[in-house]
Amino acid sequence: MTNSELTVAVLGPGGVGGLLAALLARSGHRVICLAGDGTAQALREHGIQVRSRQFGEFTARVEADTELREPVDAVLVAVKHTALEAALERVPAKALGDGPDAGLVVPLLNGVEHPAALRARYGGEHVAPAVIRVESTRVAPGVIEHSSPFAEVDLTGASVPRERLDRLAGALESAGLRVRVSADGNDEAATLWAKMSFLAPFALLTTRYGVPLGEVRTHHREELVALTEEITAVSRACGSPADAAAALARYDAFPPETKSSMQRDAEAGRPLELDAIGGALLRAAEQHGVAVPVASRLIREVGDGVR
Repeated sequence: MTNSELTVAVLGPGGVGGLLAALLARSGHRVICLAGDGTAQALREHGIQVRSRQFGEFTARVEADTELREPVDAVLVAVKHTALEAALERVPAKALGDGPDAGLVVPLLNGVEHPAALRARYGGEHVAPAVIRVESTRVAPGVIEHSSPFAEVDLTGASVPRERLDRLAGALESAGLRVRVSADGNDEAATLWAKMSFLAPFALLTTRYGVPLGEVRTHHREELVALTEEITAVSRACGSPADAAAALARYDAFPPETKSSMQRDAEAGRPLELDAIGGALLRAAEQHGVAVPVASRLIREVGDGVR
């Protein structure tokens, strides 16, 4: 993959976006973080401080603004789905430029339904959906704690020129991430659902019971197995070769203290991405005629705030 200096905007410099912004800036790329006034000011003054066992402890200088005001090579969309509509006001379509050189829009959101909304807003030829596997948390504006021993990105985009995907992948790899690229149109759904099939059981069960993954896989093992089997069945119906046994093996390999981002949001009293994850799952299950009784109950209980 090629690597050259890019200008990248990061919409939402939180746990995931802040980590990516700092890593890209450290490796020599120009980074513009898009956030509210207070966060933007903090980033301009102090940069982004990262604490990571994988990447070390460092501070990266970035630019910051409340709105994208110039063309960029790519906009990494790293806000929560619950904040997406409002956050996109910071990225006017005209600021991306026109024609084949217009900036890519690269959503790193949970869920599977957001690419359609982004294509309607920015044009299908500019949207390159991606998924990221990482555990990273913003503990204060511009202060990021990366706790997982990995940071991996799967980048797709059948309607995006392959060389543009490769340039972005090269930038991310130069920053230290592991990146896989696919420009096959059939792979977008497979990529998004592959993450969903792992994320949904993890998010729903840790949030429902208010415990980390280690307690879920021991005290709620039967539900974990049943839920994983239901969701992988939906994933397969949607085009992803998901495997329940492989997902369970991944859960068993994670540190027992691992929490889902939905659980952290619940603990902090923030809005939950329940519709983006649970709602999307139920809609897909209904569309394909897949029964998901365990998922339906858990989604209802999480929505009701049951403990």
